[in-house]
Amino acid sequence: MSPAEECPMRDPDTDVPERSPLASYLSAALTPRRAAALTIALGVVLFTDVLKVFLPSLITLFGQAGSTPPERMGLFAALWFAIPFAAIPVARLTGPRAVLLGGAAVLCASRLALQEPAAGPPQLYLAGTGVTAALVFLYGCARIAPRRAVPAGLAGGLAAAGVVHLALDQVDLVWRDGPLIYLVVVLVCVVFLVCAWHVTASGDLAPAGVWGVLGPVVAIHGMLLTLLGLADRPGTEQAGPWQVAVVAGALVAAQFLLVSFAVRPPRPAWVMAVLLPVAAGALLPLESPLIALLAAPALGACLGTAGLPRAGGPARGGVALLGGMLVFLVAVFLYYAAYDVDLGFPNAVVPAVLGALVGLVAARAARRGSPGSAARPRPYRLAVVAAVTAVTVAALTWRPLPEVRPVAGPEFTLIAYNIRMGFGLSGTLDLDKIADWARGERPDVVLLSEVDRGWLLNGGHDDLARIARGLGMRYHFAPAADALWGDALLTGLPVRQITSHPLGRHDYPTGAQAQAAVVEVGGQEVGIVNTHLQAPAGQAPEVAAIARDLARGATTEAAGTGGAGPAAGGTGEPVTRRVLLAGDLNVTKDSPEMRVLEDAGLTDPLVGLGDPPTSPADDPVERIDHVLLGAGLTAVSAKVPRVPYSDHLPVVVRVRLSDLPQAG
Repeated sequence: MSPAEECPMRDPDTDVPERSPLASYLSAALTPRRAAALTIALGVVLFTDVLKVFLPSLITLFGQAGSTPPERMGLFAALWFAIPFAAIPVARLTGPRAVLLGGAAVLCASRLALQEPAAGPPQLYLAGTGVTAALVFLYGCARIAPRRAVPAGLAGGLAAAGVVHLALDQVDLVWRDGPLIYLVVVLVCVVFLVCAWHVTASGDLAPAGVWGVLGPVVAIHGMLLTLLGLADRPGTEQAGPWQVAVVAGALVAAQFLLVSFAVRPPRPAWVMAVLLPVAAGALLPLESPLIALLAAPALGACLGTAGLPRAGGPARGGVALLGGMLVFLVAVFLYYAAYDVDLGFPNAVVPAVLGALVGLVAARAARRGSPGSAARPRPYRLAVVAAVTAVTVAALTWRPLPEVRPVAGPEFTLIAYNIRMGFGLSGTLDLDKIADWARGERPDVVLLSEVDRGWLLNGGHDDLARIARGLGMRYHFAPAADALWGDALLTGLPVRQITSHPLGRHDYPTGAQAQAAVVEVGGQEVGIVNTHLQAPAGQAPEVAAIARDLARGATTEAAGTGGAGPAAGGTGEPVTRRVLLAGDLNVTKDSPEMRVLEDAGLTDPLVGLGDPPTSPADDPVERIDHVLLGAGLTAVSAKVPRVPYSDHLPVVVRVRLSDLPQAG
């Protein structure tokens, strides 16, 4: 047999090499539109990753806990959002695809660098570079990505970021260590770059509206998703594990509705009548995680409706995208600046305006556009995937309530610590390190100030649940500035009573509270007042009254309502309960406010134990964090450990119950 007969020549027109079933399936499934949608979705996921590092780094590293003028901090942040406008002339020279690929490459490099230890200023600049690169990448997508891929990609990216955030117990991969974590991030970046390489120019571009509303949608989505911490509401009791699991699962289902409504938005009339008011953020002040269930599909519908094809000239989605992200930055700054500066209007106006803007763009697009041809995902498939994912996330986040651990003897250990949202001196999220250190002190009671349950500005983490889990303690949250920001008491002791009392603002924009609790130590009651004074001159008399009333035997709910009076244990009514007051009081031992607290029968045990300073943590010069003891309590030991997990140092006191003074 001749070689020709052995190996017959292939006819290129009729003889196609056999492909594996997997290759054939992938080729059919990953169409150009789906590849573009996947690229955009992964880009949004990476963008939210670097954004949730950039925003808290801006506050803790550049802002230095409020010591930097806000206008300077705002200009610095705006710089990273303004640089991407340089992509406009660059795209004219190199083409938008080169801009897209360049932005994608730098975004991946920044994200991978952040996964390595990059604490301090490098973390801030790496995160800022990642934000800029992400916006450049999205600008390139706006110039070449096919219209039908855009709403699904944007909504899918937001949904994926939200689901992963919940599944990871609100501590994202960027704050986790280990080779497996790094491998996962590398894999995501590789898939992202491969998909980005296959995005080709399309003549059917998405309207500018769908790109312009991305910034406001990211802001609203971030604010709403972090409402998971409100599963503990109403009251200050820790939510049961099933309650948290159900809320987490429901939020996951809402993310799938976000994608479904973006792929195929409902009728414009329904968007106008039902979804627009929800998307406007009008319900956000109700402070409930259920709001996220309503708003997620609303945001998806607005993205999908804004992406409807429109008659007219070429879309200008790139410029609209960059402008919309500037709106995002301004909105976030305004919303959270209201806690430090009197803006003249409540910050709830900000998400309402954002939502109204998103809804108006969607309504205008629906009026002028024509129906899209995308088919709605099959409902049963969506329901099954959403249910499985929700159950998985709920199972990952479910934890039983820790057991109560009574103390038999007359002593207990207490820690008072202002944790600055869990971000240490290096700017890294140190929640687990705080828990590990505190557990080594073997505390019975832990009092925390500046506890964040999910502010978008701080990355959307639930500090309290994470630290409590590491300590194996139950917690009681006390809202102060708003429902997601305040103070907390963590303990294994039996808690007999607990009430959070709002304190007067006294012309200070940030609210404050005093958490009054009664715990049991060795079969006897001990009253605890946990607070973080923002306006000490006016608030010190208020907390003094609460401590005084608790010492006289008042309930935690009634404490502080008896008005000013003689000092407990002095010439007034006799002391019937031991009481202590602790927290970041923002007063020194020589402040006039300290005299007010001393007049309530409270003494400072650290004065006679070295009087160690607590602030600032890197070079402490004054003590503004205190544990003040009332009659019947003495300090066995007290210390201020030099730990770098906040801009304050903690106070650790070993307290002994002694005899109460006798009446008369």
